[in-house]
Amino acid sequence: MRFLQSTIGLKILMAFTGIILVGFVLVHMLGNLQIFIPFQGISGEAAIDKYGYLLKSNAVVLWGARSVLLGAIVGHIFAAVKLTNRSNAARPRKYELHRWFSDSYAVRTMRWGGVLVLLFVIYHLLHFTVGVDAALFTEVKHCGPLEGGAANTCFVRENVIRGFQQPLISGFYMIAQVALGLHLTHGVWSLFRTLGFTSQQWSERSRILAMSIGGLITLGNIAIPLSILMGIIK
Repeated sequence: MRFLQSTIGLKILMAFTGIILVGFVLVHMLGNLQIFIPFQGISGEAAIDKYGYLLKSNAVVLWGARSVLLGAIVGHIFAAVKLTNRSNAARPRKYELHRWFSDSYAVRTMRWGGVLVLLFVIYHLLHFTVGVDAALFTEVKHCGPLEGGAANTCFVRENVIRGFQQPLISGFYMIAQVALGLHLTHGVWSLFRTLGFTSQQWSERSRILAMSIGGLITLGNIAIPLSILMGIIK
């Protein structure tokens, strides 16, 4: 497609897929934060376990969402690689941008941060989605009946606690969340610029919004492994 061969087309693709990915990360974080909700009901089932089983039991919705997410990831990486190659070809020598935000750590490490985030996503899928024992460093408990056979559930809470009780895993997750937060911060800011919000007033607003979203997601995701290591969640 000619559209995807143009720089503006690639930027629009990156912005569109970025919106999907940011939306997913926010929803995913909110779902995971249910681990802080106490056990509920007569069966004593955890809220996050109910949430996990709800997702698992709706195969059409689940795989539909996964397909859209996979397409967004592939499209985002494709656009990023193409734009990076074009940028390097146009500017063979390193140059400096004197604006505060563009000269920040988030921008300078955008590419390597993206690689780290991708590696984290792969591990995260093996860890909790696929349920590979080696990734968890312990046995994974898959969906099945509750004790006593009263109802089916997914043992998300138990698996998350068991996994994050390992300092190495929790440490890796927290480092990855910082990289993700920086990546999202620059990504959201770039999104506004791609959409034409380039005035000084909008540049400041988009910078604040981008930092807020990146910071919120970082803190929200780090809170889970940190709380488990500290014994707050057990």
